[in-house]
Amino acid sequence: MRRRPAAALYGAGGSAFESANLEGMVLTPTEMTETNETAEQQPELAHTHEHDHAHDHDHEHTHSHAPALNPELTKEIEVEAPAEEVSKSFRTVVKRYQKLARIPGFRAGKVPEALIKTRFAKEVRQEVLDGLVSERFRQAIKEQDLRPVSEPQLLELQLFDGQPLKFKAAFEVAPEFDVTGYDSVPVAKPDATLTDAEYDAELTHVLDSHATVETVEEDRELTEGDWADIRFTGEVKDLAQTVTEDGLEDASADDPNKEFTGEDVLVEIGGKNTIPAFNDALRGAKPGQELKFEVVYPADFGEKRLAGQTVGYDVTVKGIKRKTYPERDAEFAKQLGNYETWEEFETKLRENASDRKKRSLENAEKDKMLNELIQKFQFPVPEAFVQQQIEARLDRGLRALAQQGMSMEDMRKLDFVRLRESQRDQAIGEVKVSMILDRIADAENVTVADEDLDRELLMLSIQTREPLEALRERMANEGGLDRMREQMRREKTTSVLYERLVS
Repeated sequence: MRRRPAAALYGAGGSAFESANLEGMVLTPTEMTETNETAEQQPELAHTHEHDHAHDHDHEHTHSHAPALNPELTKEIEVEAPAEEVSKSFRTVVKRYQKLARIPGFRAGKVPEALIKTRFAKEVRQEVLDGLVSERFRQAIKEQDLRPVSEPQLLELQLFDGQPLKFKAAFEVAPEFDVTGYDSVPVAKPDATLTDAEYDAELTHVLDSHATVETVEEDRELTEGDWADIRFTGEVKDLAQTVTEDGLEDASADDPNKEFTGEDVLVEIGGKNTIPAFNDALRGAKPGQELKFEVVYPADFGEKRLAGQTVGYDVTVKGIKRKTYPERDAEFAKQLGNYETWEEFETKLRENASDRKKRSLENAEKDKMLNELIQKFQFPVPEAFVQQQIEARLDRGLRALAQQGMSMEDMRKLDFVRLRESQRDQAIGEVKVSMILDRIADAENVTVADEDLDRELLMLSIQTREPLEALRERMANEGGLDRMREQMRREKTTSVLYERLVS
């Protein structure tokens, strides 16, 4: 058996058993991260199908797995360079190796060219490849006015000393699309009025956090408002099938989830989050009394492994507890902050709760607006951007799992192929909305002021405890400052468009 949190005793709204669900993780469009590469950034060429000659021009084929490209956005170019230029590049690299090579039996700088070509054939060829191929590729895309947004892949390469250079390269380019009509998507203005019930919930939360729990010494029964201190053992009666992320699985007789226990668990009699069966069983019971009863959990219960199950409980009432709440007066108000009276605190509490509700509803409407933009403007997205976004989502998910205590060993057991695929649709949507917002930002002339960027950096410095200037220098070197500015620009564009459409 194993210990189970007291969530089993409460309704779905009060469950504390929700763990990070990486596959089902949903991030709204306003939580996007950077996906775009600037046009000036030209990544190294990736080799996917290379023709080489060795041993009297025998062909040797080298295959490697390269990232997929979106066929709708893939461009392919053929590049050539004359034999004279190839030979010159080889001679330049060989001469440099002659000066630097240290080979026993030869003085520095006097190693024969033929020996260099033999001893360092692979290294020499790689340097020529890195220099000449990259240079010719850049020339070709500039002449054809092409701007790759993915790493170029070499489909065919013929590079031999004394022969013309020939290769093909495939890469993705940014899609062409028009955002005309972006300012006509439907946006509803939410009603952010704070209800009395919502305010009462806020106040109850404050009072609960400052309440004291005391043991009731008198010999009496449990009544409404009491807290029962219990010990329990639960056994799932009908564990025929268990719903998991993968579907329905047959549960074995020795399933570790079949039995579970709880010690020193507090259950509020008549509490709004308490399972009705526990209220009925405990109401009227006295300390020392042992109870047996069953609970039929609803199909939508917060703890998935109990959802739809029938559980038999053996419960022992250990004691009765009562909560004592502080007096709602000026003295308590001063403990809660810089308030002179209780009325002043209540006014501020209502304002803060109202502001939180307004932000929450506005963010929900902004997400709806962005989803409308995604539906309105249909265009293909570069696979390179999608893969970057999938990696970002997985990274956030794994960090969340680590913070919740998952070990590295357990992480390695995750099915990353399935997890990556499960993130794909969300990633595509996030990439699309990023590209749409960039176009709208251009149309609206949205910019991010340096002081706003400095403020964001300062907040990040405080959160990460990294010195501000060190953080700034590191992010500048890694391109992080540009990405931060671009993401801030997208968020600002979202707010600008939302304010216009709801006014």
